[in-house]
Amino acid sequence: MDQYSEQLNGVFQALADPTRRAVLARLGHGPASISDLAKPFDMALPSFMKHIHFLEGSGLIQTRKQGRVRTCVIEKKQFAAVETWLSAQRALWEGRTDRLEQFVTKVQAKGD
Repeated sequence: MDQYSEQLNGVFQALADPTRRAVLARLGHGPASISDLAKPFDMALPSFMKHIHFLEGSGLIQTRKQGRVRTCVIEKKQFAAVETWLSAQRALWEGRTDRLEQFVTKVQAKGD
């Protein structure tokens, strides 16, 4: 479970940054080269590459080099792990709020 937690920690750290979220949003439309991904951002390429390396290290993207062009693609497997965790959390909290709602309804009925 600790390895799973470490995996999720890396993913959520990656998602915490708006530049990395924007890169992922763009890659949601399909693969893109590093230079295409970097265009909208006002930063030097070495700084942008830190974001790419972070995303790759967290397992959210893969990069492939063909000749002089490095292309990035989304790694869907990692998003599936996040969805699994989020679904479990959603079920847990929905159950708790349902019980709270039942309790409040019961207390209000007794007061009437």
